[in-house]
Amino acid sequence: MLSDKDKMILSTLDDIKISLELIIKRCVDIKSSDDFLDEEDGLLKLDSVSMRLIAIGEGFKNVDKLSDYKLLTNYPNIPWKQVKGIRDILSHHYFDLDAETIFEICQNDINELISTTTNIIEDISKK
Repeated sequence: MLSDKDKMILSTLDDIKISLELIIKRCVDIKSSDDFLDEEDGLLKLDSVSMRLIAIGEGFKNVDKLSDYKLLTNYPNIPWKQVKGIRDILSHHYFDLDAETIFEICQNDINELISTTTNIIEDISKK
């Protein structure tokens, strides 16, 4: 039987997974950071992805807090400090937004993060 905390964590992880899937979907045609900047559609995608990254960072902060900072440490393949920290960078320094950084995250980090998020969901659901 899952505790209320576990249910809240699962709900947050489900929301995070949806955001990660949306990022993947929205970046299908993005082949370089310039694709974010060349046309209005690219800028809309950059804004959208950035907002999703903010939500993901905030979500993982909440998951960490709800689990008394014990859950995420079981998945050391992810640099959790950076995942949670991107929210602060994007929220507080939005006008310094670097399309190259967002592109790198989309290309190099999202797939492993969605895979790990799925693993965490499965692990909690087995309780």
